[in-house]
Amino acid sequence: MNNNSTKLLFLSTLMMGTILSISSNSWLGVWMGLEINLLSFTPMLTNSNMMMNESAIKYFIVQAMASTMLLFSILLIQMKYMISWEKQLIPSMMIWSSLLLKIGAAPFHFWFPEVMKASSWINCLILMTWQKIAPMMVLSYCIQLKTFIFLVNILSIYIGAMGGLNQTSLKQILAYSSISHLGWMISSLIVSENVWELYFLVYSLLSMIMVLLFKSMNLSMLNQIYTANNVKTEIKFILFLSLLSLGGLPPFLGFLPKWIIIQLLIENNMTTIMTIMVVLTTITLYYYLRISFSALILSYSENSWSLSIKTKKTMLVLPFMAVISTMGLICSSTLISLY
Repeated sequence: MNNNSTKLLFLSTLMMGTILSISSNSWLGVWMGLEINLLSFTPMLTNSNMMMNESAIKYFIVQAMASTMLLFSILLIQMKYMISWEKQLIPSMMIWSSLLLKIGAAPFHFWFPEVMKASSWINCLILMTWQKIAPMMVLSYCIQLKTFIFLVNILSIYIGAMGGLNQTSLKQILAYSSISHLGWMISSLIVSENVWELYFLVYSLLSMIMVLLFKSMNLSMLNQIYTANNVKTEIKFILFLSLLSLGGLPPFLGFLPKWIIIQLLIENNMTTIMTIMVVLTTITLYYYLRISFSALILSYSENSWSLSIKTKKTMLVLPFMAVISTMGLICSSTLISLY
């Protein structure tokens, strides 16, 4: 995938497949768009590296299974078109399961951290953001199974919190963080689609900041941060401000969409679900804070990992990223009062 024209071709068809899925007025059109998206992203995962090729195969097999399940459930719906939607329990569950498998939500999350670990940073960013748009939009069309939805919410946040506790790979930490955010995004679909759009926009922005920071610093493992003696403390501080903002710690920007979702869940008499979600999210914040304090305070003498930083470009971009991540207090107060 070193040819830029080939990358551009697959990237354009990737976007085309997503747009086709979210703009289609039939289930078959949705399925076709998801297939175009799959066939475009799989070659982008391949590389001369064997680990990347393995992740591409894993991704293709899992997505092909989800597409097959989705197509089968669509056929079941077409055969039972005389029955009301509420009575089509099995096809509805199959559609939800296939779409949850595509985005890597719990309990269908097992492939997601493994594919993320062996992928490049740019592919990780696409996996965490763009690849979730079409399945999440399709999920918003069928939100009648609220008990199942709440179960997926709680399970996703729990798996995202507990799975990231003992990880040493930064890509896998972001993968489990993405699973945790999926729980919040799916719950936002229940209360308001506009809130989901806001949440996804903020999440995509913060994920892009983190990925660009890790890519510019050439980081992939956790102990590279600890042993990075040639990284200034200011750069580490800006890095972990962005990380805590992604975790949703107030008063950072990442807390804004969660604040709105909490308020809407309370207004819709879903206080118990909201409380469980908040308590489980604090576990995610715990290991973010643990990483931050450890990297800022501790300093190891042995450098077992090489670290190279593009100083000029990084120093130009980092202040702007830090401003974006720390604007949450003003934005949250202003928007919540207007809301």
